Amino acid sequence: MRSDMIRRVVAEFFGTFWLVFGGCGAAVLSAAYPQLGIGFAGVAFAFGLTVLTMAYAVGHISGGHFNPAVTLGLWAGGRCANKHVLPYIVAQTVAAIAAAATLWIIASGKAGWVPGGFASNGYGDLSPGKYGVAACFLTEFLLTFFFLMIIIGSTSKGAASGFAGIPIGLGLTLIHLVSIPVTNTSVNPARSTGPALFAGGPYVGQLWLFWLAPIAGAMLAGALTRWMYEETQIEETVVVEERRVTA
Repeated sequence: MRSDMIRRVVAEFFGTFWLVFGGCGAAVLSAAYPQLGIGFAGVAFAFGLTVLTMAYAVGHISGGHFNPAVTLGLWAGGRCANKHVLPYIVAQTVAAIAAAATLWIIASGKAGWVPGGFASNGYGDLSPGKYGVAACFLTEFLLTFFFLMIIIGSTSKGAASGFAGIPIGLGLTLIHLVSIPVTNTSVNPARSTGPALFAGGPYVGQLWLFWLAPIAGAMLAGALTRWMYEETQIEETVVVEERRVTA
């Protein structure tokens, strides 16, 4: 593996590790104490802040995906090279499992700790609000779709340069504020996989939804935005060519 690819994979690993450890850590460690008062809103901001901070820390190395659905959505939108897709997804998934394992070790250090759902995602009886499979699928599909639109739009030509991490982080916060009661919020197959492996069989059995729905929503958004921004890119090319001719 070339050094450039190694740097990219390491960046994706650390970014995804921080996302899962920080976001799920807020849910498992802090939200368990009502007196702290962070609640759903605190967990939502924790996830948003992980993406915001790592987007600036390592996003310039790998693009800051930290999410298999984002990688595939950007690939569908022509924004991710074929050679990066599989290494990124493997790194993201391994990082999520490592982060969940680390969180488990820390949380289990408290006497009498009960893991419960361990910040896993679920539908039906495993949904925080007991939402059915169709409602959960639509929620994950739709919110990942808009998450990719935010990511692609804020990193496209013409967007404010250097500020993409802010709308992306705030977008993920909003997504959590909407969907924590429905699915406990995934929009990220790796984030779902790590905690589910430690929460146990029923959660693992529902992982299919938290891979399929986010990836489908992300890839649709990627394909759609590729078409949406095509005309803008053509217009920018024409303007550049006109300037060269008149220069």
